[in-house]
Amino acid sequence: MKHVTIKDIALRLHLSTSTVSRALTDDKNIRQETKAKVRALAEEWGYKPNEVALGLKRGRTNTVGIIVPEMITPFAAEVIGSIQHLLFEKGLRVIITQSDENPETERNNLRLMEQFRVDGIIMNLCRTSGNEEEYKRIQQQGIPIVFFDRVPESSEVTKVIVDDYVKSFFLVEHLIRTGRRRIVHLQGPDYIRNAMERKRAYADALSKFNIPYEPALVISAGVSVEGGRQAVKRLQKEGISFDAVFAFTDTLAIGAMNYLQEQGVQIPEEVAVAGFSGTILSTIVHPPLTTVEQPLHRIGETAAQLLIEKLDHPQTVARTVVLKAEIKIRQSTLGTLGIS
Repeated sequence: MKHVTIKDIALRLHLSTSTVSRALTDDKNIRQETKAKVRALAEEWGYKPNEVALGLKRGRTNTVGIIVPEMITPFAAEVIGSIQHLLFEKGLRVIITQSDENPETERNNLRLMEQFRVDGIIMNLCRTSGNEEEYKRIQQQGIPIVFFDRVPESSEVTKVIVDDYVKSFFLVEHLIRTGRRRIVHLQGPDYIRNAMERKRAYADALSKFNIPYEPALVISAGVSVEGGRQAVKRLQKEGISFDAVFAFTDTLAIGAMNYLQEQGVQIPEEVAVAGFSGTILSTIVHPPLTTVEQPLHRIGETAAQLLIEKLDHPQTVARTVVLKAEIKIRQSTLGTLGIS
C-alpha cells in the first residue's frame, strides 16, 4: 500500500502542502473548518507523519544509534534492553548494529549512523584501539558518543565501566584461599582493555601469595564457549597440570567446564572454575558458576542517561562512571558449600 503523504492530502482537498502541514500541527492561522477537513481525510487515509523529516526541521531526529561487537550473549541483550527501555521513555528510538568483532565493520556502522543522522551513539567497542580517529571525527561533527564495557583508553570520552581489576583480584584470591595453587587464566584478546585489566589482577593476586606466575598457565582463548573448550583441551594434551581456571568471560569458563566434565574431571573437587560476566548463563550450568556479576541493567541505564545528558547539554564534560560488580560464589569453586 502506498505511503500517504501531505502532498496526497493537499491534491485531494485542493490545498497547498503548506496549508495541510500547518493544519495538521494545529496552526492558529488555519481556519477550523479547514483543519477539520484535513484531519478527517488524514485519518481516513491512515496518514502518518514523517517523524524523521519533522525531526530534521527541529534539528533532531530523536534516534540513537547502538553499536555492539555481538548480540548473541545475554550480556549484550540485557544491556541493550535497558538502554532501549530508558530511551523509549524519553521519546527516543534506537537503531542497533552489530560489528561482529571486526573494526572495519564497526567503522562502517559508525558511518551508517551518520547517514541516518542519529542524535547520538552508545557503543561497546570491538577493540580498545583502532577507530579512535573515527570516534573523534564523529564527535566533532556534533554527534555525542557514550562508551560502555569495552571502552577507549582516552580520558576525553564519556564511558561506563565496572571495577574489573578489583573484582578479578578478589576472585583469584578466593581461588587461592580455597587451596588452589596452579590456576589457569583463560585470557581475552589483548586488544581489549578489560582483558588486560583482568590478567593484571590475576598476576597481582598470585604475587600477593608468593605463587609464581607461569606463562604456560595463561592461555589466549578469545571470548567464546568453543575458545574455552579448546584452551583446556590443549593444556591437557600438553600434560600441563592445573587445579583451577579463572576465565575472562563466563562463556570461556563454561566451555572449559564442559570439556573437563566430558573428560571425567570433577568440578570443583579436582578443578575449580570461575568466570566474569554474571549473566543468566552462570546460573543454568551444572555446577552453577562462580563469577563476577556485572550490573547489566545499570550499565545500560547509566549509558543512556549519560547520552541524554550530553544531548540536552552539549558542553557537558566527559566523565567516567565506574559501577560496582559483585562476586557470586557458587558450586563451581566450593562444591556443596557454594552459595549464590
